[in-house]
Amino acid sequence: MPNSIAIRTAIAQDFDQVWDIIKQVISTGDTYVFAPDSSREKMLAYWCGDDKHTYVAIIDEKIVGTFFIKDNQPDLGSHVANASFMTLPSAARQGIGTAMGKFSLNEARRLGFKAMQFNIVVKSNAQAVRLWEKLGFKIVGEVPDAFNHQKNGLTNAYIMWRRL
Repeated sequence: MPNSIAIRTAIAQDFDQVWDIIKQVISTGDTYVFAPDSSREKMLAYWCGDDKHTYVAIIDEKIVGTFFIKDNQPDLGSHVANASFMTLPSAARQGIGTAMGKFSLNEARRLGFKAMQFNIVVKSNAQAVRLWEKLGFKIVGEVPDAFNHQKNGLTNAYIMWRRL
């Protein structure tokens, strides 16, 4: 059983470890829209951009997960949060995703959001779908062929939502 999971705001000194997680997660081309060969610069600019609140999850002083929260849409849609999550593959099945998910819901509420929406949860990513349903998200839409899965080809994606 691992030590407890600490979650805090990401700082610039975390970016090497955050990039390592991102690189490993997108390399398989089965859960995120980013090309597996996306550059460090591109991904850190996206993941840690000024429009996002970026966080890291830590076990035993090692970053094992990262996520961000942002406005899902500008202006009149900015009361709904959007978020993305990645866990270090070698640290899977330690409750990191659940801990980050629960933290993000509380943090989004604290930041003033009224709901959270995920615009593209790949339907074949059963682990993510189960996690979000466990945390109270509902599938509110399914977009045909929205994701070009590197092994399965064009794959449907869910839109998932929950009130905060």
